[in-house]
Amino acid sequence: MRILGIDPGYAIMGYGILDYNGNRFRTVDYGSIETEAHTPMPQRLNQLFDGLNEVIQKYQPEEASIEELFFNSNTTTAIKVGEARGVALLACERNGLRVSEYTPLQIKQALVGYGRAEKKQVQNMVKVILNLKEVPKPDDTADAVAAAICHAHSRNNRVIG
Repeated sequence: MRILGIDPGYAIMGYGILDYNGNRFRTVDYGSIETEAHTPMPQRLNQLFDGLNEVIQKYQPEEASIEELFFNSNTTTAIKVGEARGVALLACERNGLRVSEYTPLQIKQALVGYGRAEKKQVQNMVKVILNLKEVPKPDDTADAVAAAICHAHSRNNRVIG
């Protein structure tokens, strides 16, 4: 099964493509789609949609995993990230992908075994599980790969559409 992991963001949207067969992972690709600061939001959303659509078309994943939003205070940022998340969901839907969503706590639990793990612990587990030489950069990319790994282990319980 080929899984697309997505960490939604409007400045940086991370993605990771993994093949998962049995209990084995194969890293296909990972990276990020970035937009320039001070670009009008409609243009940024269009760039994110086009970029993610390109990734989906190129790698043909069967399912997608996206991180749910978690914000403590900044509602303006939360709204913008929510808009980027909506664009990611739309790109997945338009390409016929089954989409599942996971909270940051669920992703940490799946990778580290502890829902309150530090970001560095999760990143290190991404590196170890996939036998990578280094942690994927930027952090958004590592988070997207972590979402894909989480989905591989939890997919039967989390499909939303």
